[in-house]
Amino acid sequence: MPRILVDADACPVKEEIYKVAFRREVPVAIVSNQRIRIPDHPLIERITVSDAFDAADDWIAEAAGPDTLVITADILLADRALKAGATVIAPNGKAFTTSSIGAAIATRAIMADLRAGGDQIGGPAPFAKADRSRFLSALDEALVRIGRRR
Repeated sequence: MPRILVDADACPVKEEIYKVAFRREVPVAIVSNQRIRIPDHPLIERITVSDAFDAADDWIAEAAGPDTLVITADILLADRALKAGATVIAPNGKAFTTSSIGAAIATRAIMADLRAGGDQIGGPAPFAKADRSRFLSALDEALVRIGRRR
């Protein structure tokens, strides 16, 4: 059975994930370093890990596999989940794939170097309605793909 793993500490689309999970009857694990309020529903599980660096990422990476959909904006976690065989999408609906993850990691490294050098660079665009809509579409598509593989 497919399962959704959510890197939840800064995830802006948790409500959308719940709605789709309820409709499709897919279990969801909300993984965070702090206690997050979740719906009282048998499909939703709260996983609170320690506040150690990357504790949530480590838990998700270990639980990821071919039947899981990981929701994260963290490029390095996306890479780890892809290597475990999971399907991975960002909260803005962008799919991480084995073909695209290398470029995403390289871009992340370049941006980190620029910031470390004192360059003033902008961050990502603010989360918009279009991102939410794109995410819902990507979430449905990913769950369908996982279902077909089974």
